[in-house]
Amino acid sequence: MSDPNCLFCKIVAGELPSQTIDQDERTITFMDINPATRGNALVVSRRHAKDLLEVEPDDLAATIHGAQRLARRFKHSLGADGVNLLNSCGADAWQTVFHFHIHVIPRYAGDPLRLPWVPALGDLSEIAATAELLR
Repeated sequence: MSDPNCLFCKIVAGELPSQTIDQDERTITFMDINPATRGNALVVSRRHAKDLLEVEPDDLAATIHGAQRLARRFKHSLGADGVNLLNSCGADAWQTVFHFHIHVIPRYAGDPLRLPWVPALGDLSEIAATAELLR
């Protein structure tokens, strides 16, 4: 299944160029043209799903396996010191292309990338109340 108006579906179909670096029957991995760091790539499900809430479980599993394969390459091929995986689900979570994908971002000691969230201790009673709502 694909969406004829989806940028990533067009890449999957070969209608738009990409620097493809890996693929299997369920996923394709290509370089991000707006990289967060050197080597930032996207693992994309071949079958169109808008986001994490819609992706089929088998496609989700294949995408995570693709991200793991790529993360292993980063250390060996690029000398990365670490890796971030990032998935945005919804516009308010920074999703800009509405086709399920995972950013695999190699990290290097001293690189300038900073995420906007700085972990700090939360209100423990609010955390407990929220946990109760989720149980």
